[in-house]
Amino acid sequence: MDAHTPHILFIEDDKSGRELGIFNLTRAGYAVDGAASGEEGLRLFSPTRHHVVVTDLKMPGISGLEVLGRLHRDHPDLPVIVITAFGSVDAAVAAMREGAYDFIPKPFNKDQLVFTIARALQKTALSREVHSLRIRATGVERPIVWRSDAMERQIRACDRFAASDASVLITGESGTGKELFARRLHVLSRRAEGPFVAINCAAIPEALLESELFGHAKGAFTGAHQSRRGKFRQADGGTLFLDEIGEIPTALQSKILRAIEEREVQGVGEEKPHAVDIRLVSATNRDLQVAISEGRFREDLYYRLNVVELSLPPLRERSEDIPALAEHFVREISTGRRLEIPGALMNRLTAYHWPGNIRELANVCERLVLLCADDTLSEEDLPAWGSPSEDPKNADGFYSDYFTGGRTLLDLEQAVIQWALARRDANVTRAAELLGVPRHFLAYRMEKYGICRTPQGEGPQP
Repeated sequence: MDAHTPHILFIEDDKSGRELGIFNLTRAGYAVDGAASGEEGLRLFSPTRHHVVVTDLKMPGISGLEVLGRLHRDHPDLPVIVITAFGSVDAAVAAMREGAYDFIPKPFNKDQLVFTIARALQKTALSREVHSLRIRATGVERPIVWRSDAMERQIRACDRFAASDASVLITGESGTGKELFARRLHVLSRRAEGPFVAINCAAIPEALLESELFGHAKGAFTGAHQSRRGKFRQADGGTLFLDEIGEIPTALQSKILRAIEEREVQGVGEEKPHAVDIRLVSATNRDLQVAISEGRFREDLYYRLNVVELSLPPLRERSEDIPALAEHFVREISTGRRLEIPGALMNRLTAYHWPGNIRELANVCERLVLLCADDTLSEEDLPAWGSPSEDPKNADGFYSDYFTGGRTLLDLEQAVIQWALARRDANVTRAAELLGVPRHFLAYRMEKYGICRTPQGEGPQP
């Protein structure tokens, strides 16, 4: 049996009936797992393994009707075929009401069993195809490219968590692909045909964030010329992705906690709350445990958000992904041109430490494609960091030298900020992208150290 062979779970307490069913289905080309009771069947069932479940209705302990009810509740699209005693019309009707795909009278006919399963598989395949087309039409899905074991583990965890409605917290440095994982969670969930609504909490001014999240009534404040639904209500029936959740002001965190617990929201200036049915996914590049200890983040909200956590490794810790990512971005950006990445250039890309992670790699690939005059990308078109002397990986002695003479970690942070500003012509937004931090984070550090927005020289040069 190969990986594409349909798997059937056959639940029957009568040993001879179970063995006969397994024998006939195996001869028909299916892979079959047998269970002698409803309890064993529920224990053996795997949504990623079994395509159809066949169960007898009358069994001691957990009945077939209860097995059907539990499976239908958690996996409404799973075809469950029930076997009923001959003439048990009431039992068959009850099973169909509970969501059974079909029923077969007992003793069952071999051909009828095989035909019913084939028809159920055909219907399921058609439903999945329609479901996939609907998801593609929404434009939510984005490809995730990986080769490393570290990312493979996170992908498997993501796919395992997707089926539930549990809140997921995605952690990782800026540019590691947190939104891609949020989209994957949505696409693989039962809410996939519902809306996917994303908001970057760090990009919205604090005074407007409450209205953006929860909406407002007409006339609630100056400029509110009409009522507006917030992101929570826009995501009703789907997934709400709160990016940079660590940037939400403490005063607003209590309202988000209440929305999660009560499953309802009340907009600014509104008199009545609105019920919402959402799956909440959030992301941060901050250490929320540190924020909790400093009183900047509510501990009770943290545990509500972090029912399940995905932790994405930075690109420098999975360099084996870089060639596949680079080829993907070049192919995507080149729009029909067949461009080659020479080995020497790929080695340079793989050796770099990528402080901006995947986002920075994508930007560099776009630069290489735009500057390419022929069919082969050139090392000469790399940014300034492309010079080996400027790559921190080649600066083994730099840090030990830097801290001589009484200089501290704070001195190094100031120097790095000045260096980044100089490299990006004093543009704070671009300097923040280079350092892989939010703009407001860099602006706060600049204010803290009294660094003005004019270039301060080259800073540290590893």
